Amino acid sequence: MHNDSVGIVETKFFDIEEPTKLESGKVLEEITVAYETYGELNSKKSNAILICHALTGDAHAAGWHLGDKKPGWWDIIIGPGKVLDSEKYFIICSNVLGGCKGTTGPSSINPKTGHEYGLDFPVITIKDMVNVQKKLIDSFGINQLYAIIGGSMGGMQVLQWAVTYPDMMKKAIPMATTARSSPQQIAFNEVGRQSIFSDPNWNHGNYYNTGKLPKSGLSVARMVAHITYLSDESMYIKFGRDLQDKNEISYDLSLDFQVESYLHHQGESFVKRFDANSYVYITKAVDLFDLAINKSLIEGFKDVKTKLEVISVNSDWLYPTEQSIEILTALNANDVEVSFSEIKSNYGHDAFLLEKGQLNYLISKFLSDNIVSDLMDTDIPTIKEEDSIKNAAKLMLDKNVTHIPVVTDDNKLIGIVTSWDLSKSIATNSDNLRDIMTTTVKFCHSSDSIEDISRMMRRFDISSIPVVDENFVIEGIISIDQINNI
Repeated sequence: MHNDSVGIVETKFFDIEEPTKLESGKVLEEITVAYETYGELNSKKSNAILICHALTGDAHAAGWHLGDKKPGWWDIIIGPGKVLDSEKYFIICSNVLGGCKGTTGPSSINPKTGHEYGLDFPVITIKDMVNVQKKLIDSFGINQLYAIIGGSMGGMQVLQWAVTYPDMMKKAIPMATTARSSPQQIAFNEVGRQSIFSDPNWNHGNYYNTGKLPKSGLSVARMVAHITYLSDESMYIKFGRDLQDKNEISYDLSLDFQVESYLHHQGESFVKRFDANSYVYITKAVDLFDLAINKSLIEGFKDVKTKLEVISVNSDWLYPTEQSIEILTALNANDVEVSFSEIKSNYGHDAFLLEKGQLNYLISKFLSDNIVSDLMDTDIPTIKEEDSIKNAAKLMLDKNVTHIPVVTDDNKLIGIVTSWDLSKSIATNSDNLRDIMTTTVKFCHSSDSIEDISRMMRRFDISSIPVVDENFVIEGIISIDQINNI
């Protein structure tokens, strides 16, 4: 095991015991969520990053389970010293609602019947998945995630988070994804579902405990989907027209080409790890995904506040760059702070899982490109200048802070009182806050560069600086400890 691995990890489980209402209006009385975490949550709970997995992924994003032959699905970028550094961030990844890897889905036991849900499981949406993730994040006491990152269906979840919970993350990276499924994408998913429905063992979804699984139908569904994850160039490079285990074409209906054998292998291995009903429900959720309001993505993104980096893949024909540009254009129209990058790769859609160098560079650049608003505390105590020194001291003790901005009735900054100022009051035998507070306050704006503010704080030997808007109204405070943590 490499020293840049998070090591041996275990999947954990979180139970949502209260009823959860879905977009359809149906209710799930109880939900179990499978998840994994890597790293430690800091004291301010400000270093958490949520990873959202793709269609057939799971919570095991990094590290090794005992007996594993390979690590988690995004181990190339998660771990000590990697871009998603587990010694710096607290990284969370959960299996989606409707899945079959520990989170409640159609193969789970329906508490009302004592049997698997099967087709009694309600139709779910990407928003339902995100709402369940939100309950998991809340269970950690996290008020705001540092970032949310995901590709493909994971990218859809990232965008849904930004729309539904605009204050819940500072940064977001949707990659190789779309804001609304296209007719072609829906068509491919429908072919997969019909393949499953046509399997004689499907039995209208009631195949559990029969000893007969719809393996053939699910295998073909996976074969069709897998073609969309590759590019024509990558298939030529990997297979060309090479024959499989023979020197000449057989002129019968057996497998002749390597690419045929490869697809059969993908289908056969997939049915060993995935549930056919989960595949049906999750692909349906993807088809229903549409963030437009009144057919307008601009209107759909009107409440987005987070800073975004949209990433596409130049050879991806499942979710082509044009769909990422559509996201970018709609966000720009809403004055959202957004940047765009395109991965250059012949891997096709799967590049977001494979291009280690480009992923590490693009994500690292975006996460480290910080401004004050990315790090500042907004939930801060303030005090009025007519208040007593005793009240200031009590407030510092209660809130465990060393700096308190002094503000007017309309919340404009006029000074600051520090723990050093309180010590000064004892020496001068003063009871009046006006006598000891600092009125020549160094301040900054939320859009200022962290590098510039860090330089100023060190130059003037300041440990905390108030953050104000253009009208001098207090917005928050940033400390040297927050900067050093990043």
